Amino acid sequence: MPHRDDYRVSDIPNKPGCYVFRDRFGEVIYVGKAKSLRKRLSNYFQPSRKRTADPKLRSLIHSIDSYELMPVRTEDEALLLEDRLIKQYDPRFNILLRDDKRFLLIKIDMHAPFPRLELARLRKDDGYAYFGPFPVATALRETAAYLTQRFGLRSCKARVPGELERRHCLDDIVRNCSAPCELRVDEKAYHAQVHELIRVIEGDVDGLIDETKLKMAEYAEKQNYEMAARLRDIAENLSSVFGKRNRTFVRSSGLASYPGMDGVQELQAVLELEQPPRTMECFDISNIQGVLSVGAMTVFVDGQPSRRDYRHFRIKEVEGPDDFASMQEVVRRRYSRLLAEKKPLPDLIVIDGGKGQLHAAWDALAALDLPSLPVIGLAKKQEEIFTIYSSEPIVLDHHRPALRMLQAIRDEAHRFGITFHRELRRKRIIDSMLDEIPGIGKNRRNEILKAFGSVTNLRRHDATELAKRVPGIGPILADQIMSHIKKRPAAPDPD
Repeated sequence: MPHRDDYRVSDIPNKPGCYVFRDRFGEVIYVGKAKSLRKRLSNYFQPSRKRTADPKLRSLIHSIDSYELMPVRTEDEALLLEDRLIKQYDPRFNILLRDDKRFLLIKIDMHAPFPRLELARLRKDDGYAYFGPFPVATALRETAAYLTQRFGLRSCKARVPGELERRHCLDDIVRNCSAPCELRVDEKAYHAQVHELIRVIEGDVDGLIDETKLKMAEYAEKQNYEMAARLRDIAENLSSVFGKRNRTFVRSSGLASYPGMDGVQELQAVLELEQPPRTMECFDISNIQGVLSVGAMTVFVDGQPSRRDYRHFRIKEVEGPDDFASMQEVVRRRYSRLLAEKKPLPDLIVIDGGKGQLHAAWDALAALDLPSLPVIGLAKKQEEIFTIYSSEPIVLDHHRPALRMLQAIRDEAHRFGITFHRELRRKRIIDSMLDEIPGIGKNRRNEILKAFGSVTNLRRHDATELAKRVPGIGPILADQIMSHIKKRPAAPDPD
């Protein structure tokens, strides 16, 4: 780290970046940013600055003993890095010399029944999840408004929306809000949408950008160029605000982070387990009135998600909306496979649900001669923990690491299941395009899907390949089919 007396202008890069000043004790006293590090540092180290600067700046200059440079690629990165360093070191001269300009943050109250996306300039210790900062305010405001609509979040300010908010709100009329004020969505489904939104904020934007561009193409085809242009701008904003360039710098604080081994160790004590539940598997069932029921399993190892081990399950043996039977099927399939493959079993199984879902899972384990495998249920409404040994639930304070650990794996399972369910619904809508083509009955439709897997995959081929793979489809019909499915864009997410 160079001493201030060793400063030479030729050693300083003419690049954007941040600089850190330390006093003779090695303490960070100031963090700054610059479009050009060379020009900015020359302003501090000119001999005349000790005499001509204002008193506060003179005090800083006299206190500098050494400095550290952090070049970056762009000014935006310098702005974001500066914010992170100031939060890390809390330098005293940044407080003395600070001006009023602050960059916008996104904040979300994850403890609210129905959280909403808000913007702020100050990061407070208030339990909110904070993301950012984001240098371009206009792009962030427009993008935040679009995300609120896209994920069906409410925009009213009441903590729990009710009839009063409903009377003053137009969002539901224009089909943007999921209307929790009218109980059209429960807390579980709403929070799943919020977690999907957070994934976008944290950089998982490619799918949403593709969806937005698809809608843009639809409006352009209908000659609605004003809406197409708006969607084009939104796609660009999603990339510039949340895309890869900024992923390193966008962070959340206040969001219920994974408690790690603290949560694991406390769970051992709370549940009176023989060993710490270092490997936990959680199951959730998702369906809409029994249609396209799916199971989702997430895995945490040492208190952290192990996403490569997540699994989806198509419900094969249950008809209709029977969550208990569906849970029993998924648990039986999962652990009969692990037993057959002689793979290790988890230390704890977590079931999303109350006593009914828990006992359905335990029945499946008992049928596999695994009745002693630890299994619990987590009921959403009161966050109660159920075991098979007592009719009375375990109730923990919401700030306890053990409960936050269970909430994290449960919420991840629900998010994972909802995502899979959405993909299946999208695929079903796209595949149903074949039913619109004259001459395509149920049998031919099934033969096409059997040969190509999906309409999405069929789009990658031509009429010749279609006629070759599917018996009974000649060149003329093949041309009609390919013309129809390539003329129409794939259906967007039905939500």
